[in-house]
Amino acid sequence: MSPTTKEAQRAELHKTIWRIANDLRGSVDGWDFKTYVLGLLFYRFISENLTAYVNKGEHENDDLEFDYVTLPDEAAEFGRRATVEEKGFYILPSELFVNVRAGAATNDNLNETLEQVFRDVEGSALGTASEDDFKGLFDDLDVNSNKLGATVAKRNEKLVKLLDAIGDLPLGNLQDNSIDLFGDAYEYLMQMYAANAGKSGGEYYTPQEVSELLAQITVLGKTAVNKVYDPACGSGSLLLKFAKVLGEENVRQGFYGQEINLTTYNLARMNMFLHDINYEKFDIAHGDTLLDPMHGDVEPFEAIVSNPPYSVKWDGDANPLLINDERFAPAGVLAPKSKADLAFTMHILSWLAVNGTAAIVEFPGVLYRGGAEQKIRKYLIDNNYVDAVIQLPPDLFFGTTIATCVIVLKKSKTDNAVLFIDGSKELTRVGNKNKLTTDHRQTIIDAFAARKKVDYLAALVSNADIGANGYNIAVSSYVEAEDTREVVDITELNAEIARIVARQAGLRLSIDAIVADLEGAK
Repeated sequence: MSPTTKEAQRAELHKTIWRIANDLRGSVDGWDFKTYVLGLLFYRFISENLTAYVNKGEHENDDLEFDYVTLPDEAAEFGRRATVEEKGFYILPSELFVNVRAGAATNDNLNETLEQVFRDVEGSALGTASEDDFKGLFDDLDVNSNKLGATVAKRNEKLVKLLDAIGDLPLGNLQDNSIDLFGDAYEYLMQMYAANAGKSGGEYYTPQEVSELLAQITVLGKTAVNKVYDPACGSGSLLLKFAKVLGEENVRQGFYGQEINLTTYNLARMNMFLHDINYEKFDIAHGDTLLDPMHGDVEPFEAIVSNPPYSVKWDGDANPLLINDERFAPAGVLAPKSKADLAFTMHILSWLAVNGTAAIVEFPGVLYRGGAEQKIRKYLIDNNYVDAVIQLPPDLFFGTTIATCVIVLKKSKTDNAVLFIDGSKELTRVGNKNKLTTDHRQTIIDAFAARKKVDYLAALVSNADIGANGYNIAVSSYVEAEDTREVVDITELNAEIARIVARQAGLRLSIDAIVADLEGAK
């Protein structure tokens, strides 16, 4: 399939999804309704994914007429254990999306049927290695919620429409390797709902082009990494960029993340499956990373990317245990209680491998504010952990127009300096947001790779000079902005003014003569 054809199909898919979402949303808030659209899209995906897997096995054993969709439930039980070991879950034929949808319009108990299906899918993983990846996965998909309708009949009517709409989406045939369309549909919905939901939705979503930039930075010069990590992973979009940048098989030990918001945690796990990351290759945990980190037994990580929440509150020095926490103790001070940004930075540094790279989206204030944050920056600079600071353009992220920045951390640098890159002009306006195009990203990546001074773009500054400047690491303090004002030759300008004045005087004399002639003729 040519790129042009693929993009045309993707554009058509996006239009169809958004039309469905708007047609069906009704009184349900967009960010809440997203849960139903994405949840049922996920249900369709795992149904078709499992069907394709079972059918392939039978077809390879020369039973070319076999179709799991039509198999009686009793006959399907024989393959449960082996399938769960491989796929992590099991769905009986009667509970497959296509079969539930087929009887939905005449099923007065559709809400109960779907609720049972979701419990059975989660239950199929109980007591197995995939249990944590499926436990509570459908908790937010409440088919009995008043958000869908005031009565059971109204709710079921909405559910029928949802099943039909999602079942009609042109997502291709799994066996034809069109699986990426599921992931693309998911990402598109996340992006569009985030854009339309303001900060409440946007805080969970990092634009794809920013995700790709961060992934490219952390794996520059590498073809594979051991494992990747995001301590505030949201819907998992940052982690999944590594599968696209390196190839899923080149993230050897898998994808790790933690998310404090339960709904978003569930979406992140679904997102892994939707991008065909099998259960044994990811570990997404739920909880507060700063107070209760979940992956201490598997750190360090060779690649870490994150877009932590900006300036959120945390316990800080109100919690006496934190100052002795090995993640925060080295700096000798904790991030302010009202601004946890650098607490995430210290956590990430602590869990970064010696040969690793971390790229963190930061609120700009952390680059120059005083107090405890200045002391943390002093620790980072004096110990030579800050590899680069990259200024991004304004208005890239959903829910904020702030010009964020990226701090790149390394533990094995080859110099005692920080590279500052001003990427604030690397943007294209698309709709009501700015975008980093491929060319914009490449400009930043090239400057990052070259690690040398480039007028108006990059500056390499010694740690000593940064210390002398109060440990201010704002890019504008080191990269001179280009003066785009027109250069004026004052001598030439004065000569031109003199010529104009002389001509003006000549014109006045001519006009006076004409007026005198006219008056003399009266």
